[in-house]
Amino acid sequence: MQIYDTMNQRMATGKKQLAILVDPDKADLKSLGKMAEMAALSGVDYFFVGGSLLINNQLDDCIKLLKQVAGLPTILFPGNTLQMSWKADAILFLSLISGRNAEMLIGRHVVSAPYLKMSNLQVIPTGYMLIESGRPTAVSYMSNSDPIPADKDDIAMCTAMAGEMLGLRIIYMDAGSGAINPISVSMISHVKQSIDIPLIVGGGIRTPEKAAESARAGADVIVIGNAVEKDPGIIKSITQALSEC
Repeated sequence: MQIYDTMNQRMATGKKQLAILVDPDKADLKSLGKMAEMAALSGVDYFFVGGSLLINNQLDDCIKLLKQVAGLPTILFPGNTLQMSWKADAILFLSLISGRNAEMLIGRHVVSAPYLKMSNLQVIPTGYMLIESGRPTAVSYMSNSDPIPADKDDIAMCTAMAGEMLGLRIIYMDAGSGAINPISVSMISHVKQSIDIPLIVGGGIRTPEKAAESARAGADVIVIGNAVEKDPGIIKSITQALSEC
């Protein structure tokens, strides 16, 4: 079954989902294998793989290891057109709809489209929205775009609506890696009530309580990254918290 169809069906039944974001530049393959095993045993739904840069040549190795150990859907979350691998199952084809940088809206997509057309990757058109998180993040710097202010629920809501009307199939709200403040419950709720497609929320989610709070507000998929890097044991407690939402 297509990964997007699975995500959509789980959303329809109210099942909250968890994705672990793996940055290939930070990954230690030995530790990554242990984390992947723990993720599979804990009921994690997806791995997202990508980062703002690609310094080490570990992308393929990371994906291969994750799939061998955990057998979970592995989805590219690319920071740029260099972060491509046919070893993944799918790619979030990100259009940065919160900014006004044409390269991130369509420019880089034109460059990568022929590559994706030749691949077996499931391509999932995704409206990517950066939300202000208390400090500049790598993704806001690298994308040369301003995030949506954290208290502007109406802007976030209308941006998500426009993304859905343009045919994007997922909305991904991100406070960015290492965010001080996660996205507010109010903003998540406003956005979710305005769209009928899956809503992914990530950035600054460090505790089971915050994951559950964001899920109850309307997030269909919760993304955690830095929290797992610091304490892989948190995976089980977050999946448990989400199962109770």
